[in-house]
Order: sequence, then C-alpha cells, then structure tokens
Amino acid sequence: MAVQRTDAASWLRELVLVYAMCWTVSLGFVAGQTGQLNVDASPQNARKIPDKMFGIFFEEINHAGAGGLWAELVSNRGFEAGGPNTPSNIDPWLIIGNESSIIVGTDRTSCFEQNPVALRMEVLCDSKGTNNCPSGGVGVYNPGYWGMNIERRRVYKVGLHIRSSDAVSLTVSLTSSDGLQKLASHTITASKKQFAKWTKIEFHLKSSQTNTNSRLQLTTSKSGVIWLDQVSVMPSDTYMGHGFRKDLASMLANLKPQFLKFPGGNYAMGNYLRNAFRWSETVGPWEERPGHFNDAWGYWTDDGLGFFEFLQLAEDLGASPVWVVNDGASQNEEVSTATIASLVKVCSFQNIQSFDKTINLVRQYLVPHFLRSCNVQDVVDGIEFARGGPKTTWGSVRAAMGHPQPFNLDYVSIGNQECWMLYYRGNYQKFYSAIKAAYPDINVVSSCDKSTISPSNPADLYDVHVYTSSSDMFSRTSMFDNTTRSGPKAIVSEYAVTGKDAGKGTLVAALAEAAFLVGLERNSDVVEMASCAPLFVNDNDRRWSPDAIVFNSWQNYGCPNYWMLHFFKDSCGATFHPSNIQISSYNQLVASAITWQNSKDKSTYLKIKLVNFGNQAVNLSISVSGLDEGIKSSGSKKTVLTSSGPLDENSFQQPQKVAPVSSPVDNANEQMGVLVDPYSLTSFDLLLQPSKHSTI
Repeated sequence: MAVQRTDAASWLRELVLVYAMCWTVSLGFVAGQTGQLNVDASPQNARKIPDKMFGIFFEEINHAGAGGLWAELVSNRGFEAGGPNTPSNIDPWLIIGNESSIIVGTDRTSCFEQNPVALRMEVLCDSKGTNNCPSGGVGVYNPGYWGMNIERRRVYKVGLHIRSSDAVSLTVSLTSSDGLQKLASHTITASKKQFAKWTKIEFHLKSSQTNTNSRLQLTTSKSGVIWLDQVSVMPSDTYMGHGFRKDLASMLANLKPQFLKFPGGNYAMGNYLRNAFRWSETVGPWEERPGHFNDAWGYWTDDGLGFFEFLQLAEDLGASPVWVVNDGASQNEEVSTATIASLVKVCSFQNIQSFDKTINLVRQYLVPHFLRSCNVQDVVDGIEFARGGPKTTWGSVRAAMGHPQPFNLDYVSIGNQECWMLYYRGNYQKFYSAIKAAYPDINVVSSCDKSTISPSNPADLYDVHVYTSSSDMFSRTSMFDNTTRSGPKAIVSEYAVTGKDAGKGTLVAALAEAAFLVGLERNSDVVEMASCAPLFVNDNDRRWSPDAIVFNSWQNYGCPNYWMLHFFKDSCGATFHPSNIQISSYNQLVASAITWQNSKDKSTYLKIKLVNFGNQAVNLSISVSGLDEGIKSSGSKKTVLTSSGPLDENSFQQPQKVAPVSSPVDNANEQMGVLVDPYSLTSFDLLLQPSKHSTI
C-alpha cells in the first residue's frame, strides 16, 4: 500500500457522482437505453490472456495476518511487543489477582537469544497457610486479538516454555472473557527443580462449548516463581495444515488467484528501516523469530506469518509467489547506492553449513541491523531459500522447516513505488544485476514506469498502482489503450476505489473496478498481472477502507469488490475476443468477451461481461460472429451483481446484501436480446457445442 493522493479534479468528479447517485436513489432509475454489442469470436482475431492475469496482493495491514489469516490466537505470545528493555509492557496480557497474591513483570532471562524477554510470575499466595489464593488461583490471561473464537469439539494445540526451581501446578485454560465459563483446561505439574531449565510443553485442548469471545488463562494456587515464554494456541485444523485460518484462506482459494504478491506495500518498507520486513528473521522455528513492530500500520507482529509461510500459502493456493523486496528505502529514509554496493562485499555467507549457524550469523553479522532488510546479498539468499536445493546453505534451512522441495519463486519486485526517490534507480540496478547474475530466469519488477525502462535500466515488468475515485476508475477502462505494445508489460499490483463513494466497500466502487479490469483484459497484451488492495481488514482495526474481505475472530464476509473478482477468475489463460458497443448518448456501459474451459468437465464457454456504471437500464442486442462451433440452447447461465442502491454495502448482519445471483439462460444463441440492469455487473456464460475435433 502507498499513501493515498487525490487532486481537485478527482474530488470534483467524485462529488458529481455522489450527487448523481443520491438523485438516482431518491427518484428511482431512469428510463432505459437501447444498444448493440458485437462480439468477434473468430480464431484469427482472438488473443490468449496471460496465465497469471489475476491474482492477490497481501499486505500486513488492518491485522490482516496477525489476528487474521495467520491462525495464532495468542497476541504477543513471546512478550516482546513491549520492547527489549525490562520491565516492559505485556499488553494485551492482564493479571489475575492483586499485589498481595502475585507480582508479574518481565526480565531478559529467556532461552531464546533473539527473544530475550520472558514473563516472570512471583506467586505470593498458596492453597495452604495464611495467605490463601483466591478461588481459581492467580496468574495471567490473554484475550487474543479482540477475543478468541473457541468452538465446541474443536481441538487446539497449546505450546509454551516454562522455567521454575519450585514445584509447579499451572492450569492452562480456555475460558469466557470474564473467566467464569471454562471451555477446556489442562494442568501442568512438576516436582521441585523439574523445570529448573527452560522446558517446552505441548498438549491439546478440546473445547466442550463454543464462545466467540474467549481468552487463555494460566493460573496457579501454588506459591513460587514461574517464568513463561512463547505461549501459543493454534487450531489443529488449519487450512491444509499449514497454520492459516480455514475460512479466510478458503475465501482466497475461491478466487482461484494465479499469483500472490507479498508482504507489502509499506509493510515491506517500514516507516523506518529498522522496522522493515526482514525475511531471514521470519524463518526457522517460530519461537526463535524475534518479531518486529509494524510501524507502517501501527502494531506488533510476531512474524509467525513469515517468508516461508507466504511461500507455502502461494503453493497451497496454486499461485505464483511475487516477493516484494526492500531496495534501501523506508517512508522516511534512503540508503545511498554507494552503501548498497558496499554491502555486497560484506554479506557473503557461502561457507555456512549448519541451520542454527546460518540463522545466527545472518542476524549478528557485520551489517548494521537496520540495513539487513535492504542489502543485495540478502535478497539473493532469500531466493536461494525459496529455490535452492536441500543441501544449499539457505535451501537447507527451508528443508529443515519441512519443505525439502523448492518453491516456484519466479518473480521479485524491487521496492514499493519509489522511483521518485533519489537513489531508487541506482539501487535498483544493483539488485537487478545481482539477481540476474545468480538467477537469470527470475522476472524482476521495477517500480518505475515504462518510459524509464531501457537497456541501461532494464526490467521484465513494471509496477503500477491506481488509487482513485469510482468515476475516475471507471474512466480508466481505457488506461492502457494507447500504451506502446513493445517492451516490458505492466503488473497492476495495487488498485482500489477510494473516497466518499467507496465507503467500506460499496457496489459502485466494485463496478468501477470491474470496468477497470475489463480494460485490463482488453489490453492483456501489455498488462501481465493485476491484483486489488487491500485484501483483508479485521473489523476491530480498520486502518484502510475499503477492503475485499472483512472479518473478526469468528465471522467474515466479502465486500462487493470481492464478489466482483469472481467474474474474472476464469480469465487467466482464457482466449480474449474483441467486441464493440454501439449505443447513443450513453457512455456508462463497457463489455468484454472471452472463451474459457471448465477444468472439471472440459466444457467450453463464451463468457460475456457487461458493466453498467450508470442509472439507466439497457436493452442490449448481442450478436456473436466467428464461432467455430455454435452455442448450445441449454446449459448456459446468467450471473448478476447488483443491489437496490449503488452505495449499498455488505456487513456481518447482511453479508450477502450485494452478492452474485445466477440463473439459467433459456434459448441461448448467437443472436440474443438481454436487459442490463442499472448499476450492475452481468456475465453470460454461454455453453458452446463440443468441437467436432474434440476427443472428450
């Protein structure tokens, strides 16, 4: 994500559109128009759409990962969020009991070198004697990310590290938010000095009831001192067993994304380089990952969702990973090209063999900590982590994490729209040269526009971001019509309607984006890939609106633009057919046509998409010419995304107020008359006759 920028003209267009929509809602839709759509489906004029045309862009914003897609239920599980100096803030952990019964603080006694902070509980009360503990004991609890969703009969994997020289009887419970309703519990017992050294404890809890606003409690009624660290609760049944929240990951899978761009955005840059995403500190055992403060969006992340997990998610979704790397710039800093060049010599780790030594040396080498996210060798090492064999230095790290086979990383994006910065072009060339020298087949994406790319400043793709009002987004359906057809293609990796009529995700915003994507399909000879932004928002921490998917601890819904994307999920690798609309005095209708094949039954369909961005219904005559085979009279369907008002939104109360509705098309033919509703996205999937040469 980048900072939104608007100008006076776009604000004026937006105000005019809002006025027009309000007038439409108050007076009703205006009388219809009549038009003609001609589709040329002849093979000689057809063109293949790129295989990876539509994908998704994930950024750690709005608690999209921490407290969202990543299924970890404990917030600040390693007690590091309060900073390295102790005693420190343990938020959101809270104390059970008063100062006469327990003293809670932090110190730097953890067994993890990169995570030195641990929680110290000194229990003053006991079940015996004069200072009796209260009923249920004393200790600490963690509410998770605005409440933990604990479900009846579901199993949760609990892990924690514990140390104590005293006898221990520690009860680990999942309870209601007030602690009164116990859902599941397990008591850890040990004799004196049994936990004198740090010990990892793992077990499973099965909940007896459902509570969507639960918490984790660690309590005791035995006096003594207990240290705790790296406390984790994860559902045992995550998406494909890889730690992703099932419902949210399934929503992504339903889009059939062909690429996954990660981890940001401003998140990759940081407001300051010391807080930028450093891939090498997000791999290996989760307990050993130091985590970092996401200063771009204002919250701590323990980096359970790290570089490995992003690559795994892409693989699980059948998508190609697109890795965004830091090029030496944050929101407020820049590293000079001379410094970037000097780091190439410092950061060579070719002789390192062991997993532990690799991790530790990367984190402690001569490179200053704040520069480790932006040196050239670090990026080359990251590619080796993803693609290297299991016996290579970094490939062995990946193999030790349970994935000996390489990931298919073919795209690296250098920077986040920083071409305007002083050192970007010089730094970019250092990264480009190093990546191509080691991995010549990697597709390198530039943040500069096409006009700047040349043999001396090469790129395989160039990145485009579009944030604008709905009216302007609709007009950008022709954005690439006059683009030079030679040279590198564009990846439109971030686009979104913003402003007043965008709301928290309105119908009209989705329609404007649909028109934009129709234009990208039409220009898919110069546009290779596209993805919207942002993808997720936790409703408790809305840093940006609108977003495609909204969720809390136990609910989710897709915004209208999420459902809009379903109209384009069959386009990747499909065949594009030219079309034209003839309609007088009405410029609010755009269309596209493709043929695509159903992967399940191998049936072929002609899909015609129509975006009506205006308040008038259109009686449209559709004429299809050039088909090798005809359209079957049955088996076709019509799908419509619309609502009673253009500013309608979905919500937890009405999750499908604006959602696609499908119905069969009777008597489908090459010549058809259809009615296109005002403010609507309509698709016709017309089933084609089997080819005479087909073996199916």
